[in-house]
Formats: sequence, C-alpha cells, structure tokens
Amino acid sequence: MLHVPDPAACDLDEELLELVTMAIVACDGERACKLRPYDRARCALVYLRKHDTFEHLAAGFGIGVATACRYVNDTIEGLAAFAPSLTEALTSHHADSYLLLDGTVAETDRVATAGHFSGKVRREGVNLQVITADEGKLLWLSLTLPGGTHDVRAAREHGIIETCAALDLDVLADKGYQGAGGTVITPIKRRPDTELPDKHKKSNMVHASLRAPVERTISRIKQWRIFRHARISPNRLTSAAAAILTLMIYT
Repeated sequence: MLHVPDPAACDLDEELLELVTMAIVACDGERACKLRPYDRARCALVYLRKHDTFEHLAAGFGIGVATACRYVNDTIEGLAAFAPSLTEALTSHHADSYLLLDGTVAETDRVATAGHFSGKVRREGVNLQVITADEGKLLWLSLTLPGGTHDVRAAREHGIIETCAALDLDVLADKGYQGAGGTVITPIKRRPDTELPDKHKKSNMVHASLRAPVERTISRIKQWRIFRHARISPNRLTSAAAAILTLMIYT
C-alpha cells in the first residue's frame, strides 16, 4: 500500500514558496492547471528538498503521476532559466576580498555512461563546482560533469580559472586544484621525502580555516536531497542544480 505523504510536513520557507510561485506565474501567465501556482511551487520544492517519487507527490497533491512530473519538471526548468552564468555571477559580486572554490559529488543511480564513478564517494555521481564569497555566500553552482572528473579539470572545463584570472579575482581552493594556475591559490605542497617547514604548515592551516565557509555552503546545498542518490539522469540533475542556484541566491 502506497504511503500518502503530507506535503505540509516538508519544512519550506515562505520566502522560497513566494519566489517559486512568482516564477511559475511569470512563465505560465494565466494557463489553467489542476493546481494553483502556489501548490505547484510546493510540489516542486518538496521534490527538490525531499526527493520524493512522483508517485508519492501525485498521491500527496491529489493529481496524476504524469501531471506531477510535468509540474515539477516545468518548474525546475523555469527556475533554471533565472540562474546566472559564471561571468554574470562573478561580475555582479562586488568583492574586495577573495573567492572560495570547491567541488562536490552528487550521487545518482541513473547513469548509463562511463566516467561517472567517483573515487570521493565510491559510487556513481556527477561533479559540481561551487563558488562562494569569502564569508560563504553562494555565488555560483556549475553544470554537472561526470563524477570521475578531477576538480581541477572540472574548473578548467567550466572556464572558472580563466574567468577569475580575467576578472583579477583571487580564489582559495584545496589541494584538488593544485596546478590550476591563474589566480587560484592552493595549499603548499610537500615534496616527496621531505617535511614542510613549520611556516608552511601554519600557512596551510590558515588556508584551510579560510576555506571553511565554502564547505559549510556545500553542506547547505546537500540539504536539497535531490543531490543524494538522485533517481534522475545527469542531464536532469544539471537543470536541478541551476534551479537550486536560483533558489539559494535569491532568498
């Protein structure tokens, strides 16, 4: 027997609901639907936040499975259209300090191509690049790449290194970005069979502490359970990432 979830049981911020409702109205105008824009917003947000199946969403909102799927996908695509590009995100941020860069893997079960196995999480997934301001405010979330993509390669493919260098923005990143070049600053690397001097160890400790905010931001991103064992293709997860970027930067 299918357990019928209570959509109201999902903790949704009213500001988020208002934002998504306005996006739906802006995209659809007065198009007649079985659910009003506010409830379609709830449906999409429950899907992204809890990653309920479409069968559960349909039961919870009293609509058909195909209708629930259409509402969610249409809303995600609509939100994704408002996400800034990398250049837009970085030029709109009037920073007098540095940026933070890190990569994370969103796990997914729907991978039919090679290269998605990630050594980080030891399962299939997609690589996402995250850029924040120095205090941790999310500025940009990348499109997805196969989970096996190394972070420095992902940064190059997305144009992060080139764009930050062109804008003269210093970027703190972890050892996964060593050799990136440009304005990317990574921990001091120990040479084989040698010990780092104490001053370099202290420098690396400071570097790690300064990068802590981006790690907290990634934890907030992962609160959207769509990024945990997603049951959708990497292409669909790209749209979801862009939609969540919109939600997180505008609320």
